Amino acid sequence: MDGFSIGHLPAQIDDRTSVSDFDYEWGDVSFSTRVWEKTVEGGGTRVVLQVLVMRGATLADLSAVRAFLTEYHERSSDWALEEFDNNGHTALHGETEAFWAPAKGVAVEVRDAFGLVGKEELLTTARSIAPSEASG
Repeated sequence: MDGFSIGHLPAQIDDRTSVSDFDYEWGDVSFSTRVWEKTVEGGGTRVVLQVLVMRGATLADLSAVRAFLTEYHERSSDWALEEFDNNGHTALHGETEAFWAPAKGVAVEVRDAFGLVGKEELLTTARSIAPSEASG
């Protein structure tokens, strides 16, 4: 997915989960997004998990990525996040998101917006994302 492979998906993603890819731009940043959804009783769908790869000059480092995502997700300036190690990269996570800047101008985020997979699965999925062989 846009130069990255996803090595682990939570158990909540199964054969009843649909997957879709989207590309869009927001605030001079391009997004490649993969979304896993399940149909809910009574109709409609609920997002189980999202992985976003973002590219843009404003994503210079983790602090810049945090500032960008604070605006993008409409979070308060005191957004409570904790550091964690993501395969040698300093990363940040909250209850429903984890993100890091693997290279200048690139950020990756894993989102569990509805809290369906839990923090441990969120972090396990985040740690499983690596540059794909094809990205060189």
